[in-house]
Amino acid sequence: MSPRSAEVSRKTKETDIAVSLHVDGAGKSEMATGVGFFDHMLDQLARHSLMDIAVKAKGDLHIDDHHTVEDTGIAIGQALSRALGERRGIMRYASIDLAMDETLTRAAVDVSGRPFLVWNVAFSSPKIGTFDTELVREFFQALSQHAGITLHVTNHYGANNHHIAETCFKAVARVLRAALESDPRQPDAVPSTKGSLKG
Repeated sequence: MSPRSAEVSRKTKETDIAVSLHVDGAGKSEMATGVGFFDHMLDQLARHSLMDIAVKAKGDLHIDDHHTVEDTGIAIGQALSRALGERRGIMRYASIDLAMDETLTRAAVDVSGRPFLVWNVAFSSPKIGTFDTELVREFFQALSQHAGITLHVTNHYGANNHHIAETCFKAVARVLRAALESDPRQPDAVPSTKGSLKG
């Protein structure tokens, strides 16, 4: 694997997931989770972060989508953490207000090594098609926990639940892209007075 890349395999009684991730990519995505809407959202995450992400997941979809979505978040988070290593030379912080039609969502990130999610997003329906809207939060909870990032997501307003979910993924993708960019003024330094971003 090239620098800032990682592969993760995760197998439980509920899921069997393989993830490959390249931070300095071109936004290429290969998603096969068995959950159509989730694949669409993961495509947005890759495209707008400019990370190359491939996911192959087999889960207990005969029960529901929960384990597949959550465990995919865990595996992507683990891959991202491994790819970043000591997190040297990154910008570390970023935030954005991202608009999509009638919807506006804000995301802010600190690639700190300390996992935390603040989630201020409400959906007006429990489903987007057959997809449980509560699983959007579950994915980002798993991602932030295992990537070691502090992530705040707030939906300011919106009427269409598909748009609300999609702005969450796009906004998080965009802040990750910005926060993981190389800092030209300190390309080899860990951006912390502690000297470490490992938690």
